[in-house]
Amino acid sequence: MSHITALIADDEPLLREHLRAQLARLWPDLDIVADARNGHEAVELFDIHQPAIVFLDVHMPGLNGIEAARALARRAQIVFVTAYEQYAVQAFEQGAIDYLVKPIDAARLADTVQRLRQRLERPVQAGAAFDAMLDRMAAELRQRSPARGWLQWIKASVGSSVRLIPVEQVAYLRADGKYTLVAWDQGQALIRKSIRELGDELDPDRFVQIHRSAIVNLHYVREVVRGVNETADVHVRGHPEVLPVSRSYLHHFRQM
Repeated sequence: MSHITALIADDEPLLREHLRAQLARLWPDLDIVADARNGHEAVELFDIHQPAIVFLDVHMPGLNGIEAARALARRAQIVFVTAYEQYAVQAFEQGAIDYLVKPIDAARLADTVQRLRQRLERPVQAGAAFDAMLDRMAAELRQRSPARGWLQWIKASVGSSVRLIPVEQVAYLRADGKYTLVAWDQGQALIRKSIRELGDELDPDRFVQIHRSAIVNLHYVREVVRGVNETADVHVRGHPEVLPVSRSYLHHFRQM
């Protein structure tokens, strides 16, 4: 078998290190090319390293493991790491995917390693069943997760004054160096907060990441124009800017 690479995504550093150590013992030839602290980092690091395997914690801040899996769909072998064995177990067993329950049992991980080796030798094409499984997992995750208050206002300096911008009026956000540009109904402003921090505080039913440097309010999307190499451009209602959609985030618009 040729050189195999993997990525581990978990918001708990000790769990990442524990899994890395267990994999080093069970699969010495496996090269862990990167660790991610959340789903956003997992997608970004995947685009850089293109690993063959991704270990994804289901519960992560911001972009959770299920949404990260949607972004990586069909480009890697996915192994979910979860504290809840109930997550679509039958679907796991039927599809080209696996899961590990925390705390990770060495014998169970050894089984996973064996299945991964077999699947890498004889890849299985994931299809509609994979997407349906992620939908069921997302529904279960919403039921288990406690209600959360999302960001309602963004404080921004506009000229010599400070404005409180209602989040529902924000059309999109774009990274601008160490700042984030906020575009809303009445103009634009730069704020001293990273786009990743803002992404973790925004309601995911309204705001979605479409590029590592851009988040869009779905209520403001006027048109999505497909491009070459699984990319697209988003045209935003009331704004002249055209926002690029990278391949990892195109799944948000597959049904539009």
